Amino acid sequence: MARAYEPGPKHFVFAVGDGNDEKVSVGDPQEAYVAFSAFFKDRKSGTYTISDEPAGQSLMLMPDRGVIARVKGTETEYLRADRPNRYLPAAMLFFENGYNGLNHYGQWFSALADLDATPETRGALRAATFTTEAAAFEEVARIWADSGIVDPSDQYYVFFDSHKTDEARAERAELLTLIAFLGLERVDTPADAADGEVWVRADARLADACARWS
Repeated sequence: MARAYEPGPKHFVFAVGDGNDEKVSVGDPQEAYVAFSAFFKDRKSGTYTISDEPAGQSLMLMPDRGVIARVKGTETEYLRADRPNRYLPAAMLFFENGYNGLNHYGQWFSALADLDATPETRGALRAATFTTEAAAFEEVARIWADSGIVDPSDQYYVFFDSHKTDEARAERAELLTLIAFLGLERVDTPADAADGEVWVRADARLADACARWS
């Protein structure tokens, strides 16, 4: 059963820009998700907006452009949605924890134009935003939590488990830059592993960061 909003109910506004906004009052995130799923599926639009006006936050889903945007006050960040099935899960994360609920969802950029860069350039741009060791480890752990495992030997952290090289190119480029920044040791990928995997020797700092995301 979904955790009820406290205080509740919460009020959201769903919009597609045609003036026929839908206002809902819901008791928990699951109820909000069900209401928005119906709204999303019943309309054909380039942009769908979920607004939490009391909190000053909103989420914009732009399937025609392959983009998700999140807004908090005057701050807007953009994410390249590389799969069609990312939109409704993003909405659920927003219903659960608002703007911050999307923190682990991918590479957010403050400039929409950055999304038009190559995946490798986006990865480098994203990596450059992490200027402290603590922040860099948190980002590395986020990437690992999304698709990583610990090798059964406990000697290696494996990123992009079972991925091919043409998958997650931007996050792989970001990860490789952060590995170098943090002084972690990347090792050769075993011959029987997928060619898109990145193997890193276990490190106490890395273990601590990943444990927080497990």
